[in-house]
Order: sequence, then C-alpha cells, then structure tokens
Amino acid sequence: MRVTTTRRTPRTTRAALVALTAAGAMALTACSGDSGAMPESDGGNGDAAEGGNVEIRFAWWGSDTRHETTQQIIDLFEEKNPGITVVPDYTDWGGYWDKLATSVAGGDTPDVITQEERYISDYATRGVIADLNELDIDTAEIPEEILATGEIDGKLYGIATGVNAYAMVANPEIFEQAGVEMPDDTTWTWEDYVEIAGQISEGAGDGVWGTQDYGFNEAGLNVLARQKGESLYSPDGGLGVSEETVAEFFQRSLDLMANNGQPDASRSVEIQNAGPEGSLLGTSTGAMGVWWSNQLGALSSASGAELELLRLPGEAQYERTGMYFKPAMYYSISATTEHPEEAAKFVDFLLNDPEVAALQLTDRGLPSNLSVRESIVGDLEAADQKVAEFMSDLEDEIVDSPPVPPNGSAQMQDIMTRINTEVLFGNITPQEAAERFISEVEAAIGG
Repeated sequence: MRVTTTRRTPRTTRAALVALTAAGAMALTACSGDSGAMPESDGGNGDAAEGGNVEIRFAWWGSDTRHETTQQIIDLFEEKNPGITVVPDYTDWGGYWDKLATSVAGGDTPDVITQEERYISDYATRGVIADLNELDIDTAEIPEEILATGEIDGKLYGIATGVNAYAMVANPEIFEQAGVEMPDDTTWTWEDYVEIAGQISEGAGDGVWGTQDYGFNEAGLNVLARQKGESLYSPDGGLGVSEETVAEFFQRSLDLMANNGQPDASRSVEIQNAGPEGSLLGTSTGAMGVWWSNQLGALSSASGAELELLRLPGEAQYERTGMYFKPAMYYSISATTEHPEEAAKFVDFLLNDPEVAALQLTDRGLPSNLSVRESIVGDLEAADQKVAEFMSDLEDEIVDSPPVPPNGSAQMQDIMTRINTEVLFGNITPQEAAERFISEVEAAIGG
C-alpha cells in the first residue's frame, strides 16, 4: 500500500554558477585538500548561454544493458537540452574506481560522477566532489532520510539514484512443505528466527535448510546495532558498534548450525560464493535468506517460486527499528567542473524526469524520487512491484539513515568475510571474532 509523503521544500540554492576560464589552475590532484565548495562565478553567462556547445562528461559503471540504457537517457537529455553534449565514460565495476582515481589524479575529473557509499566520503573529504546544496537540483520529492545518506558534515556530496533495503527473503512453499507457519515480520525476534529455521530444516527433510548464513555482510550487523541504539559507524567517522553486539551477531550463526537451521561451515562458504542463482533460495533448498531487496527478481527467477520480502527480525525487539534505506549509488558533481550549471541540470534530469525512470526502471535502485517511483510501478516486473510495495510500507518505520561510511570502509567486506569464515569453522569464538573485528576495522578507518 502506498504511503503518502508530504511534499518537501526543495533544498536548492539557485546561484549563477558559470563556466570558468582557468581550468588548469583548478585541476585537482589525488591529494587535494580542496573544501569541495563550487568555484566562484566569473560574472560571465556561460558557453551555452552564448550559443556555443557545452560538453560535460558522465562517469558510471555497470553491465552492457545499463550502458545501452544510459546512452538512450543521454540522447533524450541532449534532445531536450540543445547546446549541451554529454560524453559517456563508463566501465565495469572492477575497473571503475582505478579509472576514476587516475582521472582525478591527472586533473581530468568527470563532470558528473557515479559514487558508492564506501567511497563517497573519501572523494568528499579530498575536495573532489561539490556540495550539491549550492547547485540548482530539485530534491523536493526525495525523502529527507534518503538525502541524508549523501550528507557529510552538513554538506550534500551525493544524491541517491535509488534505494534498496536489507531484508529477509522467504519461500512460502518451503514453509508449507515443512509444516511451519510464516512469521509475523512486525513482531518476530532474532531468537524466533533461529527457532523457525531449525523447525524448517527438521520438517522439510534432507537437503533443505531453514536459512542461509548471514554473517558475510556487514549490513546485517548494522541493522542489529541500530536496533540496539548503536550504529556500525559513528557520525564522526569512527566505529559505533559495541563488542557485545558484534559477538552476538556472530554467535547467531553458531546457534543456527547447532540446531541445523543452516548448513555447515563448508557448505555455507560454498553457497555464499555462488551468488543469488546458486543460493539456498535460488536453488529452492532453503526457506530464508537475507538479501538486498533489489535481488528479489534474480532470486525469484532462479527458483521459479513466488518469494516474499519480510522485515528483518528484531524490529520490535529492542530500542528502535534498525532497517534503513541504502543508496544503490549516488550522483555527484566535480568540484572543479567548468560547467556546474549544465552538470546540475543533467543530474536534475536523471533524478526527476519520468521518461528517464521509464527507461531504466529499477536498474539504479527503486527511484529515490517518490513521484517518479509511483509513475513506473505499473511497468515493473512482478518481483520489482513487490519490492516497491515493501519499501513503501517501510517508509513510516525507518527512523533515520546510518552515517556515511568513513574513509577505509571499502575494506569492510574483506574483514567480514575472513572473520565470519573463521567463526563458522570454529577457529575463533564469537568473542574473539568481535575483538578482532573491532581492531581490524578501527585500523582500516583510522579510528
């Protein structure tokens, strides 16, 4: 059911930001200490206003399908905005960040940059990207809690293209096969989750488990921490989760192995590396698993089953709810662009034009703009329609957004994978895992 959201006042400041003539003086190196504020106007009217053609470069990562769709979007923008040419600059995820770092170090930063939450703080604090509050970008239809995911020290360095939620995905058919009722996701606890998983494994028979191990992704730890009034990271860029909470998080996997609610260590590691298609849900050998909401379609296609999204356990168990909207990615603008007005116009178009949304649907997440999101719901595949409804139901329950991950947080995935594997194989205890986790993460983020 659609949750009505009051229209918000646009957080934009319309300033006459124009093309600058001293590009060389503005070139930003990788070690720049620039504040990230947009350059002062030189009093001119800009190339486009004088009838010339303005060229801006747009950098993104993704699949061939995303590249093709994005080119269609660029063509549409150029058709609607004569005099502005958008040069595509794309690669796959694996090569994107090295390519971007090289461009920035060489003083050739793209005008519009696609960012990700583990990297945006680094680019913001080095002055690479601009404060978008200074530019003419309409954010009236984007909820404050989503905008906040791109804020650092009161400045808006990125606007989320779309959002996902870390949620429980369930296969009702396996619940029925095991003779276990689906949980009430508004009230179930983490202890209920462990018990239900064990019941499913027992009732469904050999080769079918209650759930897949959740310990390889820090998002689950962040949700638990937030439920208990903590957070994975603190607002000042340090570690915000307690040793006790981390130990509890890892202990749950051992409890699930003890009651046969999830596979043993070897199988868990193997399944984790198989992606959605090779997961327990994807192969219809498990009733539950924790995934990002945008993966529901891939899981449903692989399994051939009608899968459902549930809230994570514990949302009514502790001090507050812990689930949150995660930006799929961000749009940012170079702090040294020679064409800030045109770059801002392009970002505004990407976020707010319904024709853009009709082309890309949920490829960059469920659109952050609520009106645009509503306009495409009828065009979505069945799984994505479920995601849209689920996210709408969460809108009134999300308390706030976690702080933007600090510099060094890109190492978190490796830390989680390594430590969780050690716990599953019994090489370290959950308490030892918690101590090691805190030590390694603090070293990575300089906390």
